[in-house]
Amino acid sequence: MRNKGKVMNSKSFNLAGKQGGFFHLPNDNMVKTIGVALVLCLVCSVIVSTAATVLKPRQVANKQLDMKRNILSVAGIIDDSKTVDELFEQVETRVVDLQTGEYTEAVDAQSYDQLKASKEPAFRVELSPEEDLANIRARAKYASVYLVKSGNDLEKVIIPVKGYGLWSTLFGFLALEGDAKTVSGITFYDHKETPGLGGEVDNKKWQASWQGKQLFDQQGAAVLELVKGKVDSSSSEAQYQIDGLAGATLTSKGVSNLIQFWVGDNGFGPYLNKLSGDRRKSALNSEPVTGNRG
Repeated sequence: MRNKGKVMNSKSFNLAGKQGGFFHLPNDNMVKTIGVALVLCLVCSVIVSTAATVLKPRQVANKQLDMKRNILSVAGIIDDSKTVDELFEQVETRVVDLQTGEYTEAVDAQSYDQLKASKEPAFRVELSPEEDLANIRARAKYASVYLVKSGNDLEKVIIPVKGYGLWSTLFGFLALEGDAKTVSGITFYDHKETPGLGGEVDNKKWQASWQGKQLFDQQGAAVLELVKGKVDSSSSEAQYQIDGLAGATLTSKGVSNLIQFWVGDNGFGPYLNKLSGDRRKSALNSEPVTGNRG
């Protein structure tokens, strides 16, 4: 009887297929279940792929707009009556060869992606454990810098920085005064540090405490760092110190390391030294000549 039932079911399946095709098969039929699942997967994949393609230009534009906002913020350029793009016209984007400290035209300054370049063999520079203070393994050969000028005078220079904290890589911008030694501001726009602890790198009051701090000591070594607890304002070292992040020792150490790396010899050090030298030369050339001319 069981065999007879199987034969009848088989005949019913074949009959249904002949009479109405695939969609007239019973809903509990295995072939129909698998077929419907495959069709749904195909339709969903097409929708997702199409959406990603259509939205990609907008995502890229939003990413660039957010980057500009962060640069303008750390540079202190704020005007609610103007758009981000209008304000960013005050910023000159250049690309620096980090090894020489010179500007380069090897890549287009407007489209250059430093993060992407750091992953490409042609532009990637591997760092030894001794060099890799920021724990990033490698850096790009070239780096973007953002200049704010008043006429021919450099008012501020903004450099991108990144380095590992406790849970993640912190990405940010460091703004310096025209002397390329004095901090004007700092911001971090991407990280996954613990809220209320390492996440306090986003605290505006803490960020404001960086203003006026010095990157280098009298010998030219990069020494600016976060200390444990509060900075003793009466100390001669206070100009090189930032309040540590309470309960976030490793994040504090990571921030100190990434700053010292990017302003050091393996980062923007050669470029900043060149800026300082050019500024000194300009100051000397502008000094009035004194003495007898007869």
